Amino acid sequence: MYNPLDPPSTDFNRAHPPATDIEPIVKAALAEDVGDGDRTAALVDESAHATASVISRESAVLCGAAWFTAVYAELDPAVDLTWLAKDGDYVRPDQELVRLTGPARSILTGERTALNFMQLLSGTATQTRRFVERVKGTKAQIVDTRKTLPGLRTAQKYAVRCGGGVNHRFGLYDAVMVKENHVAAAGGLGAAIHQARMAYAKVPVIAEAESIGDVEEALKCPAPPDILLLDDFETHLLARAVNMVGQHSRHAHNKVLVEASGGIDQGNVRDVADTGVDRISIGGLTKHVNAVDLSMRFGGI
Repeated sequence: MYNPLDPPSTDFNRAHPPATDIEPIVKAALAEDVGDGDRTAALVDESAHATASVISRESAVLCGAAWFTAVYAELDPAVDLTWLAKDGDYVRPDQELVRLTGPARSILTGERTALNFMQLLSGTATQTRRFVERVKGTKAQIVDTRKTLPGLRTAQKYAVRCGGGVNHRFGLYDAVMVKENHVAAAGGLGAAIHQARMAYAKVPVIAEAESIGDVEEALKCPAPPDILLLDDFETHLLARAVNMVGQHSRHAHNKVLVEASGGIDQGNVRDVADTGVDRISIGGLTKHVNAVDLSMRFGGI
């Protein structure tokens, strides 16, 4: 169950999704690429063995080893992988990441699918790390959203963790997020928050505020939200809202976290963090991904 108050996981090796999440995605990716057979790899002698290495061609944060491994486990268990870097590592240009030995046909067939996973996930991890570095020294955590590629949510959210970020809710099922349409239906923000608390006593409640007036209304609730999401607030208003929540928390049983969202990029994220917010959510971590440039180089067949 998602809990916004839980500390972020930093154990990347044990924090990746289970095989039951990884294997179906890998099988689907191989099916769309390989189809009924790799015509080009079939030209290579069936008995030929090869060695190959994956090299990073740029500085990046590595992510996706489990998906890369699963591709070859599905294609041909005879392909042996030796990892020279692990998820969450900062890697440099020309650094060798993994070494492959085994049937040449299988290594060639799995190359693109395996690299696609690792390039995409390393891209998310790298972008997340850049944001995390920008807010270093503040209390702000960099948080993802539900704006993920269909079918790859658990993978991309794992990549965010590898980059040092924190996961928001995973879906519509593990937290209540009160937004403008819900507010309109309930007759006001306070009423919508109360409605959510009454319906789901043990589920985290996140309420979106669009003005200082909304912040005041949310804090007046007998049971305020766990997180106040401040959407598109200017920095001086963020600072004011943080102060209001701080004053409220001195007399409240439960701490309300302040999350900033909307229009945040590398250029302004530090200014946002300096207002004292607890969290900064950025949809672009998983929505606007620049794949990391990785290359598989063959040492011989």
